[in-house]
Amino acid sequence: MIGRGIRLRRVSDEPDHPDRPDEADERADRAPVGARAAHRPRSTDPLELGFTPRKPVPWLAPFLLISTGIRTLLAVLFGAYLDKRELQNAFGDDVFRQVGPDGGLWLDYVADLGDGFNATYSVAYLLAQPELTVDGHRLPRAQTLVMGGDQVYPSAAYAAYEDRCKGPYQAALPVTPPEKPTLFAVPGNHDWYDGLTAFLRLFVRSRDRHFAGWGTGQSRSYFAVELPAGWWLLGVDDQSGSYLDDPQLAYFDEVARRLGPDAKVIIAAPAPTWVKAVDEPTAYDSIDYFIRTIIDPTGAQVRLLLSGDLHHYARYSGPNRQLITCGGGGAYLYPTHKLPERIEVPPRDTLARRASSSQPYDLAARYPDVARSRRYGWGIFPRLPFRNPGFTSLLGLLHTLLMLAMAGATANWADSTDQRLFTVPLVLMVLVTVLAAVLFARPPSASGKRHARHWLLGVGHGVAHVALAAAGTWVWLALPFYYWPWPLPAAAAAVLYGPVIGLVASQLVAAYLLVASGFGVNVNELFAGQGIEDSKSFLRLRIDPDGTLTIYPVAVDRVSRDWQVNPDQSPTSSWLTAKTPVLPRLSEPPITLR
Repeated sequence: MIGRGIRLRRVSDEPDHPDRPDEADERADRAPVGARAAHRPRSTDPLELGFTPRKPVPWLAPFLLISTGIRTLLAVLFGAYLDKRELQNAFGDDVFRQVGPDGGLWLDYVADLGDGFNATYSVAYLLAQPELTVDGHRLPRAQTLVMGGDQVYPSAAYAAYEDRCKGPYQAALPVTPPEKPTLFAVPGNHDWYDGLTAFLRLFVRSRDRHFAGWGTGQSRSYFAVELPAGWWLLGVDDQSGSYLDDPQLAYFDEVARRLGPDAKVIIAAPAPTWVKAVDEPTAYDSIDYFIRTIIDPTGAQVRLLLSGDLHHYARYSGPNRQLITCGGGGAYLYPTHKLPERIEVPPRDTLARRASSSQPYDLAARYPDVARSRRYGWGIFPRLPFRNPGFTSLLGLLHTLLMLAMAGATANWADSTDQRLFTVPLVLMVLVTVLAAVLFARPPSASGKRHARHWLLGVGHGVAHVALAAAGTWVWLALPFYYWPWPLPAAAAAVLYGPVIGLVASQLVAAYLLVASGFGVNVNELFAGQGIEDSKSFLRLRIDPDGTLTIYPVAVDRVSRDWQVNPDQSPTSSWLTAKTPVLPRLSEPPITLR
């Protein structure tokens, strides 16, 4: 761009094979599920698969909480220094064109996918099938696949991408099919945790220009794709909600020269800032600025905004635009029963410094529905301790230390310096317990404001743990372990008291999360602590040659948990298939934009 202009080319016209034989050999070695799949019997062995299927991320694991917090803090503090978007100005500046053989196009949208294998592969398997029949609609495999952000969890390590994202998709579509589908990806906040290094290597600077059976062609972390009948797809990268960089704006300025009053635009954004703006009005600033300064001057209409980040399906409908969140590609389910019934976009709180006019949008559909979402919330009681054993063990350890401190301060133990040491930190431990609970009751985003409800719920949660520790101390002092010589009481507490109180304390945390979610606090933790794999979703879109856009919101009520080698050994068939079929359905009737 910038001095060179934008080149227009069709990604699917790129050659499938490298120019040199040694590159072909190297590619075969790097992709055991792909190039070699047609030449030997298949197996579920990770060595044959080429990756290791992973369990869902235990989001409340202590070390993961700490590491994620550190990554988030570093991203907030040093994001500008880690920003590689300025460097992408040296990359290609292509605009792409995607048109199907009939003059129309089938396009898939999936987001938030790189978590546990069962959920991620269930969705990838459906995306890879030559055709789906969903509620009587025949939906052919899409010629274009858009990944809408957070392609990997919990961090953007290259090994995590291989095991949690690329590996499952490689198993779903081992070899490029004849129609040569193309992949475009938008980075989310988890993709940004390493400064976008692994994302660029995998989706932008890949040597073989393929991601499993999909060709990759984008030259930057953002892209523009010309679609049939005057439709355009623009994928933006706002670096986890911070801003749009100058090279990116210059790139889209050049793209805008190709738009006109008859153009219809789809924007793929990393997060549903139209919903997040309810709690944080400035969240929508970047998208609003993009539409107002890049798109509106051309006369083109933005008809559809797509995003992931919130792990459910929700559609807000306005006068001339649909706002769809579809983050059901594999990550833990996020609730829908706390969504606002009506939003204003842009939010009125920030209209004083904008030229935009606010429009009302009504919540037209959601998946899962309100009743099921609430039922999922109550599942925190059985799921929390077993999905997060490390968190439960940490609670047991902390409560054991708190009990010993209380026992040392109240019980008439033998006069021992070792035992008296437990009386010293009692007040400190109580204060730390309450403070930790207050910090846990955090707003939805790092930049969000704490309100009175956060403080009240946090203090109440901390006091409840102190009360539980006091009750546990009273029970412990009534047991015979109290009379044992030191250090046997401490050993017995670690072996017997710790596991029991850890389980009880986990149920106290579960009760707190359920109550707090009713006030809009720790809603994410209520569902992240459960790691719900079911209720997944993706979009299949159809653009007809006459310009009609039809959106099919595909839902998967239950993902498969039992896989076997696919008896169909053809090269493009999925490596694994479910023993119990994965049954897709529509979460609402098709949405038509004319």
